[in-house]
Amino acid sequence: MLFILFKESLIFAWQSLVGNKLRSFLSLLGITIGIFAIILVFTIVDALENNIKGSIQSLGNNVVYVQKWPWSFGPDYPWWKYMNRPTPKYYELDELQKRCKTTEAIAYRLGARKTLKYRSNSIQNAVLAGISHEFYKIKNFDLSAGRYFTQNEAEAGYHQVIIGAKIAEGLFPNEDPLGKEIRISGQKATVIGIIKKEGESLLGMSFDYQVITPFNFARYIIDVNSERSDPTIYVKAKPNISNAEMMDELTGALRSIRKLKPKSEPNFALNETSLLTKGFDALFVVIGTAGWIIGGFSILVGGFGIANIMFVSVRERTNLIGIQKSLGAKNLFILLQFLSESVLLSTIGGFFGLLLTWIITALGKGAIDMDISLTGTNIILGLTISVLIGIVSGFIPAYSASQLDPVEAIRMN
Repeated sequence: MLFILFKESLIFAWQSLVGNKLRSFLSLLGITIGIFAIILVFTIVDALENNIKGSIQSLGNNVVYVQKWPWSFGPDYPWWKYMNRPTPKYYELDELQKRCKTTEAIAYRLGARKTLKYRSNSIQNAVLAGISHEFYKIKNFDLSAGRYFTQNEAEAGYHQVIIGAKIAEGLFPNEDPLGKEIRISGQKATVIGIIKKEGESLLGMSFDYQVITPFNFARYIIDVNSERSDPTIYVKAKPNISNAEMMDELTGALRSIRKLKPKSEPNFALNETSLLTKGFDALFVVIGTAGWIIGGFSILVGGFGIANIMFVSVRERTNLIGIQKSLGAKNLFILLQFLSESVLLSTIGGFFGLLLTWIITALGKGAIDMDISLTGTNIILGLTISVLIGIVSGFIPAYSASQLDPVEAIRMN
């Protein structure tokens, strides 16, 4: 019985919407804009969040970075103290490997922007990274062809490189890069591997535009004493060893290596990815709130528009309501009839808002190298908001219609 009642209410609602096309269009326009604004913001935020978190996860949750500068700063930021700190040195890598028992792998990396050449092809501002051998155990990357450096090649500083996918495309558009020699600041180096394409990273850590080479070769090309080369020691914890345990050991080992007095402040920073995650989580909350506020105003206007249209609809159909009641229609039927019209109108507006969002995201995929798509969660959220707005906006007009006296309703013009 309730299903039949609801079905008949929907039929009446649809007939009313079709009979007043312009009024219906103007009513659902506000809802369409509001749902579009909210869901588009959430879709972009989801894409950014997935991209950033994916980049952060690629760094490793159990990895600590020994650097000069900390990643997070308090309100009293003593930048002058940090400025006077020394940068991590390559010899400290050997000392840490000897002294630390909680680490699975320790690696050193520095980098600089260099121009690469192969015959008539060249790439400017490519990232040249000089690494120690265990770097592959810490930073995961897959090779589409070739191989990694051997321990002996890394320690001896062989003139060998592993290049990113974009570097390979730029220098060798029609050739197999393996075995070819490229020039880096006048130095020749043989390509022994190609890194599988990773795509863009918002943190700027994609290997697509990088060239990796043993540190003992890179130090002839890169100024190892320059802070601009961002020298970093990567430390990965053993399984079942927490970052806190490893950082305690690292702190003691580094203080000993640098001969710091017991009461003196550390002159190094131990950074971990959780610092980045917390910072971005706060940013996404702010962006999400802004999306609710922007879309909320549009939905509020649309909700008032639907409520106004429903009051007008009730007034226009007062005689019909009286006739329906005189023929035995219950108050619930009248209420559902108008409430269904309001919900249907709001849902249609939400559907077009979602459709517009899908079109924008589909066009956006071709413009940016990032996975951005309308998720099922956001679709459900958009439709749920639409239904709720329809119920809230239409309840008072629908209730007032259901309470009309049939005799008085028939008499009214």
